[in-house]
Amino acid sequence: MSADLSNSAQRVQEFLREQGFDFTVRELPGSTRTAQEAAESIGCTVAQIAKSLIFRDEANDQPVLVVASGVNRVDVKKLEAATGLKLGKAGGSYVKERTGFAIGGVPPAGHLTPLTTFLDPDLQQYDVIWAAAGTPFAVFELTPDSLAALTGGRWVEMA
Repeated sequence: MSADLSNSAQRVQEFLREQGFDFTVRELPGSTRTAQEAAESIGCTVAQIAKSLIFRDEANDQPVLVVASGVNRVDVKKLEAATGLKLGKAGGSYVKERTGFAIGGVPPAGHLTPLTTFLDPDLQQYDVIWAAAGTPFAVFELTPDSLAALTGGRWVEMA
């Protein structure tokens, strides 16, 4: 199956395997660019979509990954208060340069360099969640515990 994956999705699949995870990246016929589109394509609830958002740490211009439930809007001020960071917007070219992936397909791991990562505790209420896998059509299924292990992320209230 993985031989049929696009280059970006294949990179994510290889990264997952190298890290010891047996998740299977799937490319779907429908778009997964937004949480709503992903949920419709997968057949799950929007809340089970683990959306990856990239912000810019204004102190050092480094990318910061926030993985949030698809139904939640990230409260940047709340996240800044909890982490001590000052977060700025990250445009499309910044995201691609820093992570190796385009907006709409950014996975929670497998970036060009490891990222400081914060995780939405609301994802912990689900047995199964879904994350992007390198393209706006690629996803993989995982659990909240495996998301934390995969990313090294910290659970922080952000909604």
